[in-house]
Amino acid sequence: MQYEDIRTDIDDAVLTVTLDRPGSGNKFRHRTCLELFDALQRFRLDPGLRAAVLTGSGDKFFCIGGEHDPLTSLDQSQVLPIIDVYQAIDTIPKPVVAAVNGFAVGGGNVLHNVCDLTVAAEHAVFRQVGPMVGSFDAGYGSWYLEDTIGRKRAKEMWYLNRKYTAAQALAMGLVNEVVPGDQLRERAAEVAREIATRSPLAIGGLKAAFSARHNGVSGQARMAHDQQLTLYLQTAEAHEVSAAFSERRAPKTESFWS
Repeated sequence: MQYEDIRTDIDDAVLTVTLDRPGSGNKFRHRTCLELFDALQRFRLDPGLRAAVLTGSGDKFFCIGGEHDPLTSLDQSQVLPIIDVYQAIDTIPKPVVAAVNGFAVGGGNVLHNVCDLTVAAEHAVFRQVGPMVGSFDAGYGSWYLEDTIGRKRAKEMWYLNRKYTAAQALAMGLVNEVVPGDQLRERAAEVAREIATRSPLAIGGLKAAFSARHNGVSGQARMAHDQQLTLYLQTAEAHEVSAAFSERRAPKTESFWS
């Protein structure tokens, strides 16, 4: 896919994805969502990439939500496919670090929150505006926000639509770290590189564990398939049972019960 709305850069084993629509506040439109999803799937499948950083272009906006006109979005196909992006970030068995370089508003606040960790610039601002503009997020934007900052704070953020500084966001647990703006991208890359030195199976298993309870049967299936099944297939037990089936004999499983 030829990217128009995002930029991608690779440094060592870290992929940086930059929302590149500064004239619109780095809002995501339909094409942006498709490009983000494509970049994330490439990230998932590339064994040379171990971690990713997600940020916005410029130093004013991380992302201020979605760009669409609800009066013209009468067909289901016109709904912004941002949920696919949130789900991809949440389920890829590799770490994604958000580098919030400015305003993270609406869907932009959800976008950084579904990332594994968030590093914010000192001048960053966080806000939910749904009830002010006639929209809401009844999934990742509410459940995951509640997980991050607690029910009362999440309801406050959604109901009152206040602005929160980076320092306030750090105090409530919405971000992990606050740094000067000119150090943001390098610090986020450092965090990504640090996680990339850890056990990839352990990190993938932890990501699946954190998301499983909100993802129902698909979350449990991912836990079983991506982690447990992958490891099981490498065991002597799996090899013996598979060989026995191929050789049309009973498997010798006595020693595996102890």
